[in-house]
Amino acid sequence: MWYFYVLRSTKDQEWFYKGSTNDLKRRLSEHNAGEVVSSQFYRPLKLVYYEAFVSEKAARLREASVKKSGSVWTPLSKRIKASFDQE
Repeated sequence: MWYFYVLRSTKDQEWFYKGSTNDLKRRLSEHNAGEVVSSQFYRPLKLVYYEAFVSEKAARLREASVKKSGSVWTPLSKRIKASFDQE
């Protein structure tokens, strides 16, 4: 199983990281250990969203579409942010 995921910085709550992996627990641990250069200054990070895919290709395509297009990221980020209001 492959995953597209979104992490949120608990330090800067407006900062999000979008990625894909085949092991969510390991990848979140790598991010929080500072092993991922692009997210190391925003630690600690929290997993706030993910989607599961059967193939790596599908997960990577989803990641690319979310990163590339504001028309994809904007409604997704609104859904994610709305869930914070319910915590």
